[in-house]
Amino acid sequence: MDRRSFLTTGVVGAGALALQLSSNRPVAALPSRTTEVVTSLSALQSAINRATAGAQIVLANGTYAVPSGSPITISGRNGTSTSPITISAETRGGVILTGPHSFLFSSSSNITISGFSFRQSSTLNIPAECARIRLTRNDFAMASTVSHSVVVRGNDAKVDRNVFRDKTTSGCYLVVDGPSGTAMAQRTHILRNHFRDHSFSGTNGGEPIRLGVGSRALSSANATIEYNLLERVNGDPEAISVKASGSTIRYNTVRDSLGGIVLRHGNNNRVDGNYILAGVNGIRIYGNDHLIVNNYVADLDELDGVGGAGIVLGSGSVRDHYSGESDTSRKGNDAPDRVTIALNTLRNNKEAIVGESQRSLPPLACKISDNLLVADSGTLVSMPYLQGITWSGNIAWGSASTGNIPSSGYRRADPKLVAGSDGVYRISTGSAAINGGTLSLSSVTDDLDGHARSTPFDVGADEFSTLAPVRRPLTTADVGPSAP
Repeated sequence: MDRRSFLTTGVVGAGALALQLSSNRPVAALPSRTTEVVTSLSALQSAINRATAGAQIVLANGTYAVPSGSPITISGRNGTSTSPITISAETRGGVILTGPHSFLFSSSSNITISGFSFRQSSTLNIPAECARIRLTRNDFAMASTVSHSVVVRGNDAKVDRNVFRDKTTSGCYLVVDGPSGTAMAQRTHILRNHFRDHSFSGTNGGEPIRLGVGSRALSSANATIEYNLLERVNGDPEAISVKASGSTIRYNTVRDSLGGIVLRHGNNNRVDGNYILAGVNGIRIYGNDHLIVNNYVADLDELDGVGGAGIVLGSGSVRDHYSGESDTSRKGNDAPDRVTIALNTLRNNKEAIVGESQRSLPPLACKISDNLLVADSGTLVSMPYLQGITWSGNIAWGSASTGNIPSSGYRRADPKLVAGSDGVYRISTGSAAINGGTLSLSSVTDDLDGHARSTPFDVGADEFSTLAPVRRPLTTADVGPSAP
């Protein structure tokens, strides 16, 4: 083990710990609140075994090989919501865990794991009996033999400000499942993580984030996936794969990637205010009662003859999934019903909005309204099934073919888009999009930039404003272990 010689097992103050974790400097002050510093795995295990609410345990920097059959066990340890048990590295990324295991949770709650570099050869699991587990400011670059880096099954987990990186094999960076084959973990919060460089070359099975699975489609997860940056994630056409119900995917940025945001199974999800930039796949939708709003999808192109569409409203092999259906039926695609696609900006993609013809069940009672469709090549709209869709208030612009959007559902007018310093094209003074919206959506209170919407809404993701954006496409400074 490589570590600094000044550290020995002892106690330090919480104020000194905060200084240390933020500045990478050693502890130099005495406590206002005690923190135990340990310098070996055996001392770490002893400290965990006696930890109570509010305990703060710091492992000295170094590389630690966790022995086979002897994981770092967190069993029967319970903090509180205001006084969690915190286990952290001396400095962010300064503790490297190798070997077959890292932490093994059981029957514990309100535990925070912070600042570690995970290099082990097995998945880090948060089991169903463990609630309110937080993984924060860690670096996950697991061994190539690992399928999924992290799997969450317990309620109220928070996965924030981590980096997941450099995966070359099948499997996901982060999976959210649940306590049984049909139930979902509740209220998972996935926030300000950096998912990058997944280079698995297969056609399926390499999602950075997978929320649920087909058998859990009808379970409401009540998860929030927000402010995450996904870059060069090429392990699957689905970068954020949603296979559960009742969740929100908002304010994320997917850049230069094969994968897009896909509502593959489940109902009543909201996809709001995301950026998908310079990749292959945009937003693809199956299932019922979803809201797709305020998203900005730009510069997508096909790869090997597939992809390139800003939004795909899918078709179905089943009308609706239902409790008790066969496994074969559940694996099928649920035709979209009552989906609203509104107030999105789709710019410079090979296609703006398209459907699917490879399945026999068309969308029903869906609305496509008040979207801004702009391109100088390709086709804006290509929908094999039109009878189940109501179109209104869309604006088309550019020399791309309009396609088969009904004439009553759009007008051709100049939105007067102007590029900002962040590369995002927004409407400007005199835009035809201003006050051009036709829908009134009480659940939509702001736009892509975080500016307030006022009725009638402006068409597209941007509500005209002279104020600086509150939200922009995310950069590496906004996410990962050093994020605010």
